[in-house]
Amino acid sequence: MSSTPDLLYSEEEEALRSAVRDLLGDHCDPAGVITRVESDAPHDLAAWKALAEGMGLAGLLVPEEHGGQGATHREVAVVLEELGRAVAPVPYLSSAVVATEALLECGDAELLGRLASGRTVGVLAVGLHRAPGTAFSVARLEDGRLHGQLTGIADAGAADVLLVPAEDGGLYAVAAADATVTPQASLDLTRPLGTVGLDGAPGRRLGEAGPAVRRALRSAAGLLASEQLGVADWALTETVRYLKDRKQFNRPVGGFQSLKHRLAQVWLEVVNLRAAARSSADALATGSDAEVAVAVAQAYASPVAVRAVEEALQLHAGIGMTWEHPVHLYLKRAKADSIAYGTAGAHRTTLAALVDLQAP
Repeated sequence: MSSTPDLLYSEEEEALRSAVRDLLGDHCDPAGVITRVESDAPHDLAAWKALAEGMGLAGLLVPEEHGGQGATHREVAVVLEELGRAVAPVPYLSSAVVATEALLECGDAELLGRLASGRTVGVLAVGLHRAPGTAFSVARLEDGRLHGQLTGIADAGAADVLLVPAEDGGLYAVAAADATVTPQASLDLTRPLGTVGLDGAPGRRLGEAGPAVRRALRSAAGLLASEQLGVADWALTETVRYLKDRKQFNRPVGGFQSLKHRLAQVWLEVVNLRAAARSSADALATGSDAEVAVAVAQAYASPVAVRAVEEALQLHAGIGMTWEHPVHLYLKRAKADSIAYGTAGAHRTTLAALVDLQAP
């Protein structure tokens, strides 16, 4: 029998949360994030450097013997909650989780150490929309060189090294300088997408692509729920704060019963999302029923995050419709996350198969 997951935050995890929140308060204020995503350099590399090099958070999943912190998915989940709460435009999920998990499966100590230091950003060249265990595009391999185009790659523009699956079943490390990354139109301005073009790029074989990609995408889906929790929690907190201050008919709008009911429903869903996200992170850390916990978290997280931010947008009224207010960044992140690493429907289908409850 599987053990009961520990959903509570430890003192160390709360201390980590406080430190990350303070750092992001200095680097990723709402006005600054809006200004950055309007620029030609959407990634906040100063914030990334502070997180990755200054605090050592890029190497949380990397064992100490490879230059990392030797922590678990639980600590990574706390970091992602805060990154979601700030919609921070940093390649943390892409490099410190997805690429790192792929390298852990391959056992490449040299590249793991580079990613753990934070001085190298790694990106797995698999589309952001791919769910764990599903087919993914691969590059052609001719005379030891890689060719082709891979689309929908999150944070490709920030990559120093690309992890490219090839048609021979291998996963190859390709220097970003040897590839062409073309920006793609992306709904989420804080997590840009790109097309990776390969025209005879040299690559170093790391290991088997199949197991590496499966592991990477499973962890990405499971931990994405924590980012979605951060987004939803921000939406609820900011909406409550706004409705306490805003007045109509000489009384706070938050005192109207109909709005209280709407906020109470969002609060209940966010509490349930926290439980699902924490269960997923704990399962990934312990290896206990991880596939089920990940599927449950993602089946629940996406609609809750989207609904929480939609309510925030509506209840902020006119100010919420302006570009200057950051709620649109959160709505776009929630919408983009709802199809990242598999839709809620895809995860419900996966869950049904895992527990042998297929639809008739």
